[in-house]
Amino acid sequence: MISPNDQELSTAIRNAGSPDWSVRAAAGRQLATSDRIDEVADIIHRLLLDEQNTGVTQDTAVALLARKDTAGLRCVLLAASYAVETWTADEIYAALSGDPEWMTTNGADRLIKQLHELAADDDVGVRGEAQEILAGLRPREEWAREPDSDTS
Repeated sequence: MISPNDQELSTAIRNAGSPDWSVRAAAGRQLATSDRIDEVADIIHRLLLDEQNTGVTQDTAVALLARKDTAGLRCVLLAASYAVETWTADEIYAALSGDPEWMTTNGADRLIKQLHELAADDDVGVRGEAQEILAGLRPREEWAREPDSDTS
């Protein structure tokens, strides 16, 4: 007997090949939340690099980052390393830089820790993307400081 989770996963996998961009985007969002992300990584990668509509790329990337785990971030970095089309790369980097987790100290600390982990990844593309983001970050001492109260 097929479990409801397996059936939902099968439907999302099937929908990832839909000619309708909104159906593919919904499939990307659903697959991004799967606890079996390793099994659907190739499909997620294809959706992140969707050649027909950047909405699919954006929705899938945002959903992967919302997982707040290294697996989701790794998928996004891998796709960034493969992005050939400017608009696809722009959507991926917009999701990365616009991740609301950067707005909190705890969230930023978590992302930085994950990036350090991925900077030693076996995949050269993931490793390079993580290293590039880390190289562009200001030191924590600069961004974690309390704003001056005498700014008048």
